[in-house]
Amino acid sequence: MSELITAELVDLDLSAATKDAAARSLAERMVAAHRVTDLDGFLADVAAREAQMPTGLDGGIGIPHCRSEHVSAPTLAFGRSARGIDFGAADGPADLIFLIAAPAGADDDHLTILSGLARRLMDPEFTAALRAGDDPGTVAALIRGEEPAPETGAAPEAGTPEPADVPEAKAPGAEAPERAASPTDDGDDAPFRIVAVTSCPTGIAHTYMAAESLTAAGRAEGVEVTVETQGSAGFSKLDPAVIAAADAVIWAHDVEVREKARFRGKPLVDVGVKAGINRPSELIAEARRKAERGEISAVPEGGDGPEAGDGGGSGADGAHFGVRLRTYLMSGVSYMVPFVAAGGLLIALSFAIGGYEIVDAKSVADHFVWGQADSWAALLNQIGSAAFGFLVPVLAGYIAYGMADRPALVPGFVGGAIALTVEAGFLGGLVAGLLAGAVVMAIQRVPVHPTLRGIMPVLVIPLIASAVVGFLMFIVVGKPIAALQGALTDWLNGLSGSNAVILGVVLGLMMCFDMGGPLNKVAYAFAVGGLADPTDGSLKVMAAVMAAGMVPPLALALATTVRKKLFTKTERENGRAAWVLGASFITEGAIPFAAADPLRVIPSVMAGGAVTGALSMAFGCTLRAPHGGIFVVPLIGEPFLYLLAIAAGTLVATALVVLLKGARRKAAVPAGEAAAPEARVGATA
Repeated sequence: MSELITAELVDLDLSAATKDAAARSLAERMVAAHRVTDLDGFLADVAAREAQMPTGLDGGIGIPHCRSEHVSAPTLAFGRSARGIDFGAADGPADLIFLIAAPAGADDDHLTILSGLARRLMDPEFTAALRAGDDPGTVAALIRGEEPAPETGAAPEAGTPEPADVPEAKAPGAEAPERAASPTDDGDDAPFRIVAVTSCPTGIAHTYMAAESLTAAGRAEGVEVTVETQGSAGFSKLDPAVIAAADAVIWAHDVEVREKARFRGKPLVDVGVKAGINRPSELIAEARRKAERGEISAVPEGGDGPEAGDGGGSGADGAHFGVRLRTYLMSGVSYMVPFVAAGGLLIALSFAIGGYEIVDAKSVADHFVWGQADSWAALLNQIGSAAFGFLVPVLAGYIAYGMADRPALVPGFVGGAIALTVEAGFLGGLVAGLLAGAVVMAIQRVPVHPTLRGIMPVLVIPLIASAVVGFLMFIVVGKPIAALQGALTDWLNGLSGSNAVILGVVLGLMMCFDMGGPLNKVAYAFAVGGLADPTDGSLKVMAAVMAAGMVPPLALALATTVRKKLFTKTERENGRAAWVLGASFITEGAIPFAAADPLRVIPSVMAGGAVTGALSMAFGCTLRAPHGGIFVVPLIGEPFLYLLAIAAGTLVATALVVLLKGARRKAAVPAGEAAAPEARVGATA
């Protein structure tokens, strides 16, 4: 590891008081060592990574890290703070701070070595030696693995690695999964077996620390733990036979787990990667309890399932009820959106060809003329309407699926269909899905004889749960929800003046706050729910939501055009792509900017979105298509005023971004002038 850290990259008396100041101080050493080419650009990347998840760990460790195009060679800087620096760890400030800088295209050998360092940070003897070291060269050698820990004079126990050992660098994908030694492996008294997956956004540190923590905890408790690290140093899949033999699964992740379907049919504990580091014994105990109860958690087919986009690691297990509820609802929404998009765009296209009266056309199964445009318009309208007919059942079915896996699909779909029958609409679908999931989860907790387990998910559970959900929807909750749905529809239709403007402001703020996250999806789901039974009010809501959602990427694209010097080279390149993303109603195009500078970007685009949403509602703009951006402008009511609303919000957001970033730049000039000359090498002009 000699090329990664030297004595010049070690500060044993780090005086910084905040994590930003600590990162800057250590990064300045990297600049002086010609490892970082742009100090401010690199620090922006570090801050963006920190915004995804705090990098403080229990035990007094802070490990800020990122990949960055401003890093010329993989580098590690170490600082030791006497008073401690808050990196967001639950147990308080960190006194050992590691700043890891990896090039955007870092080679896998270096990343494997860095992953080895991450594992060693879980060794108390190693961290104690770092706290005791009094010479930068000695500490650098200790981190490189060239010096033993001073406290460790005796030889280690057999089978225990030296604290200074570093894993041999391997080729991509060659790293074998982590596996705890089995206390008994004679087949007569097999240990409890767990397979785990760990991953973090950067894949450099937390991924491997969680793997080491889970493995060590399993070894201590006599549990066989095999870990698949989905990190930067390679992704070596677990042997299917190992997964098949496992009694339970643990996911400790902050990015999407790859190929989730491999783990179907197992008790699952789904948490963030920090939980894998800080409380592995609790996770193992929870996995054992779930296995004893026979619980089977939802694991979707393929790689992108209900949990996708939830921020990772906040799955149903071990999370706050509000987080779990949001996950369940987003499960349904994620599966519903393709039906909405396909059906809505087909219906909108039919209106463009045949006019709004095409809804009264005869069935094309009985009357279709190949040469008539109206027949083709009617065909598109009826296909789109058929797709829209699945909207509520699919929403309910996949909410239930997100809660209780495949056995909940049937009662979920049945409940959604009943919601349409009793005219409970979109709200009825939400309730039906939650009811179906809850009923199935309750049935799954009932102990059954092993001989019946095979027919439970395919016969018994769907049968009983469908009957219970059907009873509840028809007899108990269906009519009250239908009344509430009717009241909501009447309220939307009656919106005018200031009430409509206020709703537009709220929807605009929600669309722009997390740009594709949960609040954005809630606003979007509210809008598309109204398209199932379109009224003048619901069409206005859809228009306001799409207009506001276009503002963030368009505003950042404009800002990077008019004030290039306020943005890094990477951001300027992202800005060019953001023009197309914004015009296409892909709000996520602004996420890279928000991650790098959330305190300035997010409030700015929220203000712009609020202006656009308010103006769209005030102008009475309507929209029958759930997606499409500027490409469906011909289908929008009051199209010119609609474009004016988008332009106004974009200009407001752009002006605020430029103003706030410009103010930060001016405030930073004195600090830059006072810094050492070498600390500004390669700084952005």
